[in-house]
Amino acid sequence: MITESTPIIMIDTETTNDIDTPIVYDVGYQIFTLGGGVLCERSFVNSDVFFDDALMQSAYFAEKIPMYLEEISAGKRIIKNWASIKRQLAQDCRRFGVKIACAHNALFDNRALNTTQRYITSSKYRYFLPYGVEWWDTLKMARKILKSDENYGEFCYSHDYLTKKGQRRYTAEIIYQWLKNDEKFTESHTGLEDVKIEREIFEYLIRAEKEIDGRLWAK
Repeated sequence: MITESTPIIMIDTETTNDIDTPIVYDVGYQIFTLGGGVLCERSFVNSDVFFDDALMQSAYFAEKIPMYLEEISAGKRIIKNWASIKRQLAQDCRRFGVKIACAHNALFDNRALNTTQRYITSSKYRYFLPYGVEWWDTLKMARKILKSDENYGEFCYSHDYLTKKGQRRYTAEIIYQWLKNDEKFTESHTGLEDVKIEREIFEYLIRAEKEIDGRLWAK
C-alpha cells in the first residue's frame, strides 16, 4: 500500500526504432512522495542514441530533434551516455529508498528501458531498473478507477475520446485534460515534461482509491 511517505519514481521515455524494440533517446524522472512532493528530478538525452542519425530517423517525434539540439546548446537539457544515466538513477533510488517505479503504460517504458540496456551493452546487462524496484502502472490504475466515473465517461463521450469499440480511452493526455478541465492541453512528448503530468495523474488516482494495487504484474 502507498502511504504519504512512500518514495516513488515516475519515469517517462521517448524512443526511436519500433514499438516492439523501442530504444530510448530521452528519459526523465521525478522521485516524490504524496506527503512531501518532489524530492528529485532529472532529464537526460541519451548520447549513445541521440547522435546516431540513422537510428534517430525512426524516432516517433523526430520533428522535435531541432528543439532538442537548441535546448542542448542552451544548457536546458543534459547529455549523458546510457551507463551514466543508469548509474545516476540507481544512485537516486538508493538515496531516497525507492522501491516503486511508475509510468503511464509502464509495460512500454519497461520494454524500452530494458531493450536499450541490451542494445547498448550487447545484452551483457539486461535490466535497467535497480534490483528490487517494482513497476506500477497509472494506465492500469486509471482503467480500474475511471471506468465507472460518470464525469470521466461523459467527458470521453462528449469529446469522442473512444476506442473503435466505443469504450473510454485512458491516455495521459485525455486524463490530464479531464483533471484540469482543459480540453486544449496536449502532451509535450518529452521525458520530464510528461513525467510531471503523469505524477499528477498518479496522485489523483491513489488518493481516489488508496487500497488500489497498481503493480504492473499483479494478478
